Amino acid sequence: MKYQSLYKIRTFHAVAGGLLLIGMSSSGVHANTVTSNKDSSSNSVMNAIENSGIKFGGWIQGGATFNPSSKHGFNGPVTFADQANRFQLNQLNFFLERAVKTEGKGWDFGFRADFLFGTDAIFTQAYGNPAFDVNNGRPLADRGNWDLDICCNSSRTYGIAIPQAFAEIYAPVGNGLNVKAGHFYTPIGYETVPAPNNFFYTHAYTMQYGEPFTHTGVLGDYAINKNFSAMAGAIGGSGTGGWDGNFDKQMENWGGIGGITWTSNDQKTSLNISGTGSTTSTRNSSFWGMYSVVMKHMVTDKTHFVVQHDHGFADNVLLANNVYSGVIKDAAWYGVNTHLYYDVTPDVSIGVRAEWFRDRDGFRVWSPGRVTAATNHLGRSYASNVGLLGTSTPADYYAVTIGANWKAAKTLNGLEGLRQLNIRPNIRYDRVDALHESLQTAATGLLAAIRIKFYSRWMRYCLSEF
Repeated sequence: MKYQSLYKIRTFHAVAGGLLLIGMSSSGVHANTVTSNKDSSSNSVMNAIENSGIKFGGWIQGGATFNPSSKHGFNGPVTFADQANRFQLNQLNFFLERAVKTEGKGWDFGFRADFLFGTDAIFTQAYGNPAFDVNNGRPLADRGNWDLDICCNSSRTYGIAIPQAFAEIYAPVGNGLNVKAGHFYTPIGYETVPAPNNFFYTHAYTMQYGEPFTHTGVLGDYAINKNFSAMAGAIGGSGTGGWDGNFDKQMENWGGIGGITWTSNDQKTSLNISGTGSTTSTRNSSFWGMYSVVMKHMVTDKTHFVVQHDHGFADNVLLANNVYSGVIKDAAWYGVNTHLYYDVTPDVSIGVRAEWFRDRDGFRVWSPGRVTAATNHLGRSYASNVGLLGTSTPADYYAVTIGANWKAAKTLNGLEGLRQLNIRPNIRYDRVDALHESLQTAATGLLAAIRIKFYSRWMRYCLSEF
């Protein structure tokens, strides 16, 4: 892969702020008083849709950043919420689903499809077939036809993703078996792409760079007993070990996904161990995989604690950074992060997240992340109009985030349509340390966030360029 300039590890201080998160959902249209035969027919159709269990819903998430030291409009290696000095609509997400039951004696069928527009789209597209072969660097012009090129390359920031499209079945086998087939979000790890599932606006490095976002394949979930459940499946469509695959490339490269979860009798503690393992691609049989361990515990009814450890491996990959340039070696990445949340009131919660993430070989973390994700097989990135390309180096990444969630509409008895509005301020501090002496200039950072009702501001002040 072709890259320009060295990846500079420096300290950075930042103040950040802002997020709008509004959710909406519907299980059909509730009928009004019948006034005509036409109304009666329409209401009957709507009632039939509602009774079928089909639901339509979605959410909106947006924010803005201010970074006076940013020369190219990006916040270093940050991916989601990566835009500096501008507003960004992170996620405009719609879904259509029929959820299947998870217990009982009868069969059940369902499905789910998600459509995502926004600046987050590029990070959750099926880009598991990269622009350059990860083992030998060969340019790959044809990466698949799922959601990589639907629209918006000219905008440099906005795009469309179809992160989920799967069918699901419940089979009354033993204690009940759920099987989904298609394209779906990974069940691995703690943080997820969908905004409503996360406490913080920004994400941990483990989620951004240490784990897959989506899979294409088949996945089954089975409740062994009241304390244990297991999942297992086959994943493919990917030239990166089953990560972020699509439907028309690398379908012969099948790998495995699996995990087990233990939950205490009082439901206050759980432990999940899950991971993937596969050959890298049909072109190379080297191993690519990772595992994640997530422990959750309710210290009290209002205090929630989470600790997570991830470890990933990619053998015989071609490195292209300022320490290993054109070197083929086994790469590894790993880290630990913790979360602690406290419910002050039913509508207000506060939390803190701390993490350490090591990209041992400079293979996973790239800066800017969007520019790298948008680099094509010719070595050009449509996300940058100044010729900027992503760079990387072996480094340790540290981050501490303090924030809050405020269900403002509930507190203020707001409009029914805004009942799921969530204002989420956070302050984030980052530090990056190079692992090689020639690059070890200190790196620190501060990131704060203030969420406002209809828009958000993410202010970031940098003492030195990152």
